[in-house]
Amino acid sequence: MADRTARRPRPAWLDRAVLYQIYPQSFADSDGDGIGDLRGIASRLDHLERLGIDAVWINPCFASPFHDAGYDVSDHFSIAPRYGTDEDLAHLVEEAGRRGIRVLLDLVAGHTSDQHPWFKKAVQDPEDDRYIWSDRPVRGFVPSPGPREGHYLPNFFDHQPALNFGYAHPRPGQPWRRPVDAPGPEANRRALLEVMDHWLGKGVAGFRVDMAHSLVKDDPGHRRTAEVWTGLRARLEADHPEAVLFAEWGDPATSVPAGFDADFLLHFGGPTRGGALRSLWDNRAGTDLGPWDFSGSACYFGAEGGGSAATFLRAWRAATAAVGDAGHIALPTSNHDFSRLACGPRGPEQLRAAFAFLLTWPALPAVYYGDEIGMRYVPGLPDKEGSSTGARRNRAGSRTPMQWDSTPGAGFSTAPEDRFYLPLDPAPERPDAASQWADEGSLLNLVRRLTALRKAHPGLGTGGTAEVAYDGYPLVYERDGCYLVAVNPRREPAALALPGYGSSRPLLVEGAECTRSGIEVEGFGFGIFQR
Repeated sequence: MADRTARRPRPAWLDRAVLYQIYPQSFADSDGDGIGDLRGIASRLDHLERLGIDAVWINPCFASPFHDAGYDVSDHFSIAPRYGTDEDLAHLVEEAGRRGIRVLLDLVAGHTSDQHPWFKKAVQDPEDDRYIWSDRPVRGFVPSPGPREGHYLPNFFDHQPALNFGYAHPRPGQPWRRPVDAPGPEANRRALLEVMDHWLGKGVAGFRVDMAHSLVKDDPGHRRTAEVWTGLRARLEADHPEAVLFAEWGDPATSVPAGFDADFLLHFGGPTRGGALRSLWDNRAGTDLGPWDFSGSACYFGAEGGGSAATFLRAWRAATAAVGDAGHIALPTSNHDFSRLACGPRGPEQLRAAFAFLLTWPALPAVYYGDEIGMRYVPGLPDKEGSSTGARRNRAGSRTPMQWDSTPGAGFSTAPEDRFYLPLDPAPERPDAASQWADEGSLLNLVRRLTALRKAHPGLGTGGTAEVAYDGYPLVYERDGCYLVAVNPRREPAALALPGYGSSRPLLVEGAECTRSGIEVEGFGFGIFQR
C-alpha cells in the first residue's frame, strides 16, 4: 500500500477542529415546505459559530429520487430542488467561511440511483461497463429493468446499482469480474475526479465519502480499493492540494494510509466489526445491529457501570499505531444511521460526561446535529425514504427535525407539522437550543465551554498523546503529559488512587476532585485538570 505521509502532511487546521454533521432534510427549513434546505442551514450558522464548530459535513444534497434519503444520486452535478440551487450553496459556503467554518459535502462514490443517466444508458447498451453486469443470474445480482438482458450488482438497496471499479480477483468464466484497469473502472475513476473538481471549484473544503470501502469488489483487506483511493488522492492534489477527504470506512488503519485525512469509527466495519464505537455508546435501545461484544458486556457510557473502556482502547491503540501522523481518527457522537447519544434509558444527565470524553480525547470529534442539546432517538417512527433496513433498524429515529426553540414547530419550519419531513419528538420535555443558550448550566453551554477549552489548550486537541491510567470507572487519562481527565459515566461515584496530582489546577470540573492520594468523581461527573 502506498505511503502518503511522505508527500502530504495532514492539514494543520484539523488538529484542533470540531466537526458537525448536518442532515439537511431535518436541520432548518427556510421556505416553509417542511423540508430543511441550504438557506435554512445558512440561517443557523451563528449557532455553529457560537458552539465552536470548524467544519460541517452535509449529507447528500444532490439530485435524487430519494428512495434512500439522497444516497441514491441521479445527478452528481446538480443540487436537489428540495434543498435549493447552486447559488444557495455558494451563499452557504460564503457565509460559513466568514465565520471560519468549512463546508464538506457527501460524495456517494460507489453507486448511483437507477435513475442516473449513466445507468439509463447502461440498461440500453450491452457493451456499457460503467456498472457490473452478468448475462446469467448470480447471487446478489438484480434482474435488468430495461431492454438489456442480464442482471446488475447493487451496492446497498436494489435501486442503487454499484459502479464498476473492477474486481480484485478476475476469474475465467466470470466475465462480470472485470480487472481494475478495465475501461469501465477507469471511466468511473475519471468521473469521481470530475465530480470532486466541480464542487471544490465552488468553494467546498472537501468531502465525506460514503461507503468508501465499497469500490473494488471481492477485495479482502480492501487492498485494491486502497490503491484506487491512493491514486485518486494523488491526482486530486494537483489542482486541489488543500482538499480534505473523510472516509466512511470504519478502518482508519487501512483508509488513512490510502489517502484520507480522517476515517470515522463506525457502528460497523473494521477489525472489531464496529465494536470500538459501539462499546462506548450502544445500549441497543435504538438502531440495533445485534451484540457488539459476544461476552455480553454493557456499553461503557451506561448508568449501571457494567462496561469497560478496554474494547475501545485496544482498537484505538491499534488504529493509531497504523495511522501515525498521516491523518486522524474521527469519533462521532452518533450519525444519521446510528442511535443518538440520548437513546433508551440514557438520559440527559449522562450526556455531560460523554461530551467531556469526546472533546478531550485525541480523536477528531464529530457532533451529530442536535446531540449538543440532547435530542433523543425517537422510537416507533414510520419508514421514511428508506430509513428502515430491518427489524429494530429504523434510522428515522435519529433524523427528526432540529429543535431550535419551544414553539409548536420547534423553530424548524413554518409549515404545518403534518408536512414536516419527519415528526418532531413528541416528548413534552424535549430540549431546544434557545432555552439552552439562555441557561448557562445547560448541556449546550457545556459543549461550548468544552470546545473553547480544546482550542485554548492544544494538548487537549486531536494531536498529541493520551496515556490511560485506568480503563474502568472512572476512566482516567493524561493528555500530552500535562492534562489529566477523569470521566465517570455511571450513576455511582468512582475513585482512583493516583498520587502526584493533588496540586493540579481544575480547568473544567463537574463533581470531580484531585486529592493528594487520587481522584474522586461523583456519578455522571468529570474533571479536566492541568498539572
